[in-house]
Amino acid sequence: MKKLFLAICLVCCCATVATAQVYKDPKAPIEERVKDALSRMTTHEKVQLLHAQSKFTSAGVPRLGIRQLNMDDGPHGVRAELEWNTWMPAKWTNDSVVAFPSLTCLAATWNTDLARLYGHAVSEEFAFRGKDIMLGPGCTIARTPLCGRNFEYTGEDPYLAGEIVTPYIEGAQANGVACCLKHFFLNNQEIDRFTVNVNVSRRAIEEIYLPAFKKAVVKGKLWTIMGSYNLWNNIHCCQNDSLLNGILKRGWGFDGAVISDWGGVTDTWQAATGGMDIEMGSFTDGFTQESKFGYNDYNLADKFEALINEGKIPMSVLDDKASRVLRTIFRTSMNADKVVGSQCSEEHYLACQAIGEEGIVLLKNDRSLLPLDAMKYNRILIVGENATRSLTQGGGSSELKTLFDISPLDGITAQLSTLNPQSRIDYAQGYYSGMAMYGYQMPLDPARQDSLRQDALDKARTADLIIYIGGLNKNAKQDCESDDRESYDLSFGQNELISDLAKIQKNIVVVTFGGNAYATPWLKDVPALVHCWYLGSMAGTALANVLSGKVNPSGKLPVTFAVRQQDYPCFQYGEKAYPGINGQVFYDEDIFVGYRWFNSVMNTKKVKPQFPFGHGLSYTTFKYGKPELSNNHLSSQQGSISVTLPITNTGSVTGKEIVQLYIGDDKCSVVRPAKELKGFRKIALQPGETKNVTFQITADDLSFFDEAAAQWRVEPGKFTAYFCASETDVRQKASFTYE
Repeated sequence: MKKLFLAICLVCCCATVATAQVYKDPKAPIEERVKDALSRMTTHEKVQLLHAQSKFTSAGVPRLGIRQLNMDDGPHGVRAELEWNTWMPAKWTNDSVVAFPSLTCLAATWNTDLARLYGHAVSEEFAFRGKDIMLGPGCTIARTPLCGRNFEYTGEDPYLAGEIVTPYIEGAQANGVACCLKHFFLNNQEIDRFTVNVNVSRRAIEEIYLPAFKKAVVKGKLWTIMGSYNLWNNIHCCQNDSLLNGILKRGWGFDGAVISDWGGVTDTWQAATGGMDIEMGSFTDGFTQESKFGYNDYNLADKFEALINEGKIPMSVLDDKASRVLRTIFRTSMNADKVVGSQCSEEHYLACQAIGEEGIVLLKNDRSLLPLDAMKYNRILIVGENATRSLTQGGGSSELKTLFDISPLDGITAQLSTLNPQSRIDYAQGYYSGMAMYGYQMPLDPARQDSLRQDALDKARTADLIIYIGGLNKNAKQDCESDDRESYDLSFGQNELISDLAKIQKNIVVVTFGGNAYATPWLKDVPALVHCWYLGSMAGTALANVLSGKVNPSGKLPVTFAVRQQDYPCFQYGEKAYPGINGQVFYDEDIFVGYRWFNSVMNTKKVKPQFPFGHGLSYTTFKYGKPELSNNHLSSQQGSISVTLPITNTGSVTGKEIVQLYIGDDKCSVVRPAKELKGFRKIALQPGETKNVTFQITADDLSFFDEAAAQWRVEPGKFTAYFCASETDVRQKASFTYE
């Protein structure tokens, strides 16, 4: 009897070992967990992973205890909770969050440490809300200043964009929250975004539109990525085999999941074979609730399962997709090390403020009007709707429900009143923009507009300082998803208002908010101009600190500000280049996007920008010393050249300088920009202090994409390294050769 009992125990133990649930063991390697979980799943359970089960979740496997994926819009904060199956607010009372600055503001900091802090802080709020995937950040290139979603992206240069989003991703994913980088790719306009086909050269794709995404995938180890609505090669990017399987998965080794933009999948066969892994938001226009179709009607649901069961698509395709989703689940919702997170913490508000302060760009400062000497002004007038308007609401999917926002009016009033208790601060709205969403602008009352304008002009006559706070907002046809701007000018009569105010009072500071460049026809009459992007919940404090000098501005432009709309390269080729004709748009400017156009031989009329890429002033001054090269020759065998140059703060206040490295090919068989950004360093310096800045130059920094050979290459010859305070402000040069 004793032997029989031992035998039974032995069999039971063996059975237990044989059925051990490796996929539930958080200490087991993820690939073992994926393989084990996949082996236990039915075909139907695998398919269930691949499509939405609500507006912002995809299914797990309840039978096996595999959790679902909870997603939400970012990238500037967690979107307010919505109902399970509608776009209506769930009306929670605990979903108010910190609104972090826009990604254009983050890009304007040129600070990779702040980018990592941003990712860390915002992901803590996502984790606290139970979210596994943050739909962001974005690194789509700003091809046109009219694009409604540029404020969600990181500027016009692929190197800067990649350097900013990569540490953001690393900071977020270290907390167990997946970033879903968007929109992959060529989503450079909102007009006809669901239907437009982009015609673009292979060279422009490789040099301009892919590098930031590639860096995020390869260096940042990105976990999820979002396909874009538009078409490339007449196939939607959310089901584009060449893009998703060819470039992303096989070319870059991406092992995560591709998630569709909401409603971006249009065909079952293409989605199944074209590399899409999780289909979201289908059978809706993106804004209304689901139609009569259910989630089982999605392209990657019953119809895809039928193709698998009929043998028309091999099981290996399904297993690959399911494995990618499982991998994402084990990295996030079933990750034992995922942080609990926090919401609206003091640390998050401090991070918000720090990013905002370093992203503010001082564009002009004649007569050293800034920083403001509060004791000089007893009657201060603040003018402009954006002084009080909420800029965390609107804009489309990135709209946020905040616990509180400090307005510019409140922030400036509090600080200047403290610095000069005798001062009287008045406010005039000056103009109004009304409300507008998704293409519809409510009619504006001309009489009300005239009344607001006249009130501002009347009050200006008794002021000895005017601070104008305007710019763009997040209305439709401003900075907003689904629309592009209709004009490069500021709307709502702002150009005329600013000009008239400047005629009345020469001491005027113009402050603008917005995610895009704009025309400044009044610039010669305005001594000081500050651009703020969108600063989030701590906007008023961040702005007041910069205007008062408590913080020395150190932001620099991640986009070029042209004088006129037609000066931008995409407008040189007519309607076919933007917004397109008959559903086809042609990127005829090729690689010459933004500053690359202005500094190239393609700019035959030698048009100069109003404010160049990389421009930004400070309250102090910096001297660039002579660069020293470790070697004057670089070859395929020699890894890199080290270049060091001293930077000195020659002014009287502490400040931060962004040293920008551009490389130019002195002679090449193909047309290239005069120089291109290949490195930057942001350093803090006390008055009189000197620090050395070092760059490593490699062959990759010299290369261009050879379309004939379909590969990157470097031609032997002479190259020049430019050390700049902006793209046009060259402080030092150094030459070397490549052999």
